[in-house]
Amino acid sequence: MNSPRTLSRHALNSISFTSIMLSWEGWLAPALSSMWRLSVRFCSVVTIRQQSIHHKDTDHTRAAQRRSQTRYCPTILLVVFLCLATLSACQQVPIPTSVEAAKPAVTPRPVKTSPKTTSETYGPPRVLGRLDDPAINESSGLVASRNNPGLYWTHNDSGDGPNIYALDEQGAHRGTWRVRGASALDWEDIAAGPGPQTGVNYLYIGDTGDNEGRRKEIIVYRVKEPTIKPADSSSTKLKPLVTEDAEVIRLRYPDGAHDAESLLVHPVTGDLYIVSKVPFANPVVYKAAAPLNTNGPTTLKRIAELNIPSLFGGLVTGGDISPDGLRVALCDYVDGYELVLGDARAPFDQIWKQPLKPVDLGKRKQGESIAYRLDGRALLATSEGAHPPLIEVVRR
Repeated sequence: MNSPRTLSRHALNSISFTSIMLSWEGWLAPALSSMWRLSVRFCSVVTIRQQSIHHKDTDHTRAAQRRSQTRYCPTILLVVFLCLATLSACQQVPIPTSVEAAKPAVTPRPVKTSPKTTSETYGPPRVLGRLDDPAINESSGLVASRNNPGLYWTHNDSGDGPNIYALDEQGAHRGTWRVRGASALDWEDIAAGPGPQTGVNYLYIGDTGDNEGRRKEIIVYRVKEPTIKPADSSSTKLKPLVTEDAEVIRLRYPDGAHDAESLLVHPVTGDLYIVSKVPFANPVVYKAAAPLNTNGPTTLKRIAELNIPSLFGGLVTGGDISPDGLRVALCDYVDGYELVLGDARAPFDQIWKQPLKPVDLGKRKQGESIAYRLDGRALLATSEGAHPPLIEVVRR
């Protein structure tokens, strides 16, 4: 027979377990729900990406890809399922509320569930329109035009040619350009910034995707931004306009190959940043300082590691720097994040030490792009898929 002291100790242990569960359930239930959606999306993205990027590979390579998918994706889904099942089971157990837990007929403490985390900095997401160009079916990058206020540039993921597409704030097609001198292996992001000629605006296009971790070098194309005229909206993927010749910036990582889908260029200095994409770990920020070399490969410098507030870690799929150079926006498949440089006089690279604040970007089928509006007062995002929404969140 247990003594009163033993019963009391057991009751207190139960209370400690209860307090932990109650504190966790407020965020764990919605987080695991998002985790499940993201896990399914992540596995489908891996399959689609590897099929599209390496469709010309040998049978041996395709077999290796299938083994890779089979190895990782079921494991991810199983772990998420077990977490959800465990939480569900815990919620069915009556929870004692005090040391009197040893007594029968105790009413469990009601559990409060937290709503979806909303941004303290930005208002609710709203859909401005849908991208009406059927050629844009995998919008993987987005940036506000500097030469054409109110317009944006986007591009497709792997599988398209070296094309960039212009659109307005409602998603209407404003023109298609083929980037002269460029090829498209796995384009992932687009940025805008200064370049070698003072007063000229440039577009930077990142051919940085590397799902298999095999590329010895990645490529960033730099091209003068076109000035868009009303008649340019008649151009199409089959009959595109042509940009000026693109410059080729070859980059190497200092620590081996990485997959990366985020390209950022500082609007004043022209320094180039790439954020790696890695599940269940912290992504790394790499930098190439301006002026950028176009005569040979440049070894990137590893400058920071980010702690993304996501259960899936650093699946960063897009990024941008605000026009004033004081903010950085990143996104993954589901959510957005922002870092803010509190002191405008501080070196810009101090921004990578700031906490990442979540930003609700609304419902996106597969979010891979984020961009600041030209005035810096709002963020815009698109999604992969046919006629994706153009979503905006305005800073409060």
